Amino acid sequence: MELGRDAKGRRRQKWHGGYRTRKEAEAARAKLVNQINTGVYAEPTKLTLEDWIVDSWLPTMRTQVKPTTWDNYERMLRLHVIPVLGHRALCQLTSMMLNGLYADLMASGNRRGLTTGGLSPKTVRHVHTTVHKVIADAVDAGLISSNPAERAKPPRLRASAHTEMKFWEPAQLGMFLGAVGEHRLRSAWHLAAMTGMRRGEVLGLRWQDVDLTAGRLAVRRTLVSVGYRINDSTPKSHQARTIDLDPGTVAELVHHRTRQAVERRAWGPGYVESELVFRREDGSPVHPDLFSQAFEAEVRKSGLPRIRLHDLRHTHATIALRAGVPVKVISERLGHEDPAFTMKQYAHVIPGMQAEAARLVADLVAGSLTSD
Repeated sequence: MELGRDAKGRRRQKWHGGYRTRKEAEAARAKLVNQINTGVYAEPTKLTLEDWIVDSWLPTMRTQVKPTTWDNYERMLRLHVIPVLGHRALCQLTSMMLNGLYADLMASGNRRGLTTGGLSPKTVRHVHTTVHKVIADAVDAGLISSNPAERAKPPRLRASAHTEMKFWEPAQLGMFLGAVGEHRLRSAWHLAAMTGMRRGEVLGLRWQDVDLTAGRLAVRRTLVSVGYRINDSTPKSHQARTIDLDPGTVAELVHHRTRQAVERRAWGPGYVESELVFRREDGSPVHPDLFSQAFEAEVRKSGLPRIRLHDLRHTHATIALRAGVPVKVISERLGHEDPAFTMKQYAHVIPGMQAEAARLVADLVAGSLTSD
């Protein structure tokens, strides 16, 4: 196969073999000629998928994505992809190999027994998305000419595969906040429920970002767990946002600050000074996992329907929608980039809202007829 000439004018040739028939060879030649003419030809490389991921792709991604995203990439590839396909050369990967990987993950986790039981369709689709990006970047780097993940078929998500969104009714939320009494994390849970802030945003909040006089706060930082180590990061949307507070939440934060001052005096020189609003008794940061575990323990004791800490965010959004708060306002409070995403996320609330809207319109029309 002629590849043109090099910088010194010498002919560049590449031999391709292994074809069973002349017809196969001619078809392969036509494909290669087309790749050369369109500028997408890449010379076959012996670089394996594992070498590309470990030596090049992951180090590059570490500088481009958040630590939590990188940690998810690394863990997913190490557990589910490299043990099965890591030894394959990049140029040898096919869509059938990827389909086989996805089938293995669905059936038993993977061939090396690194997980027990099959993975969910949603998780396998996450694997596919990551693999697709890994190989697409190899194409961009000129290592291979096409991405077999484009033709792979990850499992479809069935309706039952989506996690059911759970949330509390207003009375249930009120019961919980009353039941936790003087728990030292009560104010943090209260803030999460009344603002829809994410777990990391609550734990990353600093006093300098809270204006108790004006009744508002700014979400600028977030605390996340990467390999169980606490990391300081930016909000999920990468943008700061302002959230207005109700008087009850302001009073809760004032009470919390007073108690925090008492703890500082009790610990004396051993107190870890920081600007974080929510800290442990000694002033050190609250680990996100411990924050969630403490919440779940209190939920179990309360006897209320079991929800996760993140479901306080869903509870806030659902109550606000039912109360008639404009979707754009709710989207801004939650930190969504687009109100359309908020509508899609909380579509379960819409049917009831439509019924109420239908009743209000009918009542107005009926009233106008009566007045005539």
